[in-house]
Amino acid sequence: MRTLAILILSLLTLLSAPALGADFDKGFSAFQRGDYATALREWTPLAEQGHAKAQHNLGLMYRQGMGVEKDFTAAAEWYRRAAEQGIAIAQHNLGVLYYEGDGVEQDYTAAAEWYRRAAEQGLLRPSIIWG
Repeated sequence: MRTLAILILSLLTLLSAPALGADFDKGFSAFQRGDYATALREWTPLAEQGHAKAQHNLGLMYRQGMGVEKDFTAAAEWYRRAAEQGIAIAQHNLGVLYYEGDGVEQDYTAAAEWYRRAAEQGLLRPSIIWG
């Protein structure tokens, strides 16, 4: 009986995992080809589960309107999630949004703080996407 319960619990866990089958590298390859719909489909469940690189890349997609409608508020949220996990490029990009007042209230102090955090990690030349 205990074995059956463990088996059922294991199956339910697998079936409820939204990122099951999601593949960061597949999303990255799709993004590089300009297949933003596939990139979005692969990265969204990963990002929702806390995958920092996927979070940053979704921020970029929403900021630039790549495969989605431009949405600076969504971009700021995805960048923030990645930035709080220590992703330097996301920290920089979130700083840019604060500096410009895109998706967040313009706040030069917050912008400087996010820029500082990125710089402390050695970010010298930001790149567009994390692969």
